[in-house]
Amino acid sequence: MTYKLHYFGFKGRAEPARMMLYAAGQKFEDITWTTAEWPEIKKTAPTGTSPWLEADGHIIPESYAINRFIANKFGFAGKDEFEKAIVDGAADILNDALKDTREYILVAREMVKGDKEQVYKEKFIPTLEKGFGYIQDLVKKSGSGFVVPSGVTWADLIIAVMFCFLVELEPKVEKMFPEMAAHEKRVHNHPKFKAYVDGRKDVKLSYFSK
Repeated sequence: MTYKLHYFGFKGRAEPARMMLYAAGQKFEDITWTTAEWPEIKKTAPTGTSPWLEADGHIIPESYAINRFIANKFGFAGKDEFEKAIVDGAADILNDALKDTREYILVAREMVKGDKEQVYKEKFIPTLEKGFGYIQDLVKKSGSGFVVPSGVTWADLIIAVMFCFLVELEPKVEKMFPEMAAHEKRVHNHPKFKAYVDGRKDVKLSYFSK
């Protein structure tokens, strides 16, 4: 099977998929572009958004659908239906949290006007406390150091990538959530991913990275 992953040159929403393909030893074409090139590329994108994956000519849009597809194919989805449900739930909770932090992200990067301190105290931190609290409980209960007992999954990857982005945005987050910081390091230092991660240290995390 041939794979072509289409996304921006930064890590962002495509990085967990890249990490899984690398860990599986699966060759793939990593098709990237700059933010300046995106308006033209968007015109030909299957849904007008990115990322998308081509797998033997089949088009799979949306990062979570891509992650689930790759995870199920290469063993990063959980060992049974119960673990898979827990993994999906953890990923969805983090996705909701990311959406709920968007206002602070835009204000912090001065892309919209707003009271940064107020949004930080009233929305940003409460959102992280709720989402991270749930994830931390899962990791503790699993006994594996990851979201489910069988080991690292695609949910752990998106959690780790998202945590790095949030720390880049607001460095205080790392000390405020030490268990999440430990989880991030555990994921990125995992033998399956470490070499890939080490080779990507100079790559921007996201569109919002300075």
